[in-house]
Amino acid sequence: MSKNRQIALGGVIALHILLGYAIVNGFAIKVVKKIMEPIEAVDVKEEAPPPEEPPPPPPQDIEIPPYVPPPEVSVASDAPTNAITTQSEVARPEPPRVAPPAPPAEPAPPAVAPTPATPRGRGNVISTDDYPSASRAAEEEGVVRVSYVIGEDGRVSACEVAQSSGFSRLDDATCKIIMRRWRFNPATRDGKPVAERKTQPVRWKLEG
Repeated sequence: MSKNRQIALGGVIALHILLGYAIVNGFAIKVVKKIMEPIEAVDVKEEAPPPEEPPPPPPQDIEIPPYVPPPEVSVASDAPTNAITTQSEVARPEPPRVAPPAPPAEPAPPAVAPTPATPRGRGNVISTDDYPSASRAAEEEGVVRVSYVIGEDGRVSACEVAQSSGFSRLDDATCKIIMRRWRFNPATRDGKPVAERKTQPVRWKLEG
């Protein structure tokens, strides 16, 4: 009960007591009316209740995405087909295979130098008898440096002038005589005949 209502109720009770007392004691009616006037003028105002708090807004609906199951993981194995494979089973990668180190290569055997060719007989010379007649008449003399190839059969297969004597007739005669007449024991490597190139000077000189 509010305080104002208690005061009003108390006033009414007091008024009734006074009224009863006045009736009992014979007070004049005027006195009673005088007392009633201010009481009737009292306007009891009841305090308005505090405004109620607005109710909280209803919770918003949260849209929940549909459940999507994770993709299945299939693990290839040699197990029977009726074995149960779970998603947690993941094949472990095999450790990398390391090839054993290659054995060190054996060092190549040292190259064996071929055995040089050697003259066969005494025909590997040029004398005054080999002089071209025109060169003899012109008294041509000089040194021809030639390079020639001795084949596997011991014959000279190629000849060329490396340095001229200054006379073309003596240069040409030198290679012709060497290819036609000179013979060699061929060079060998590991017991097998091989070709060999030689370079040497040939002197042309008339007898005094």
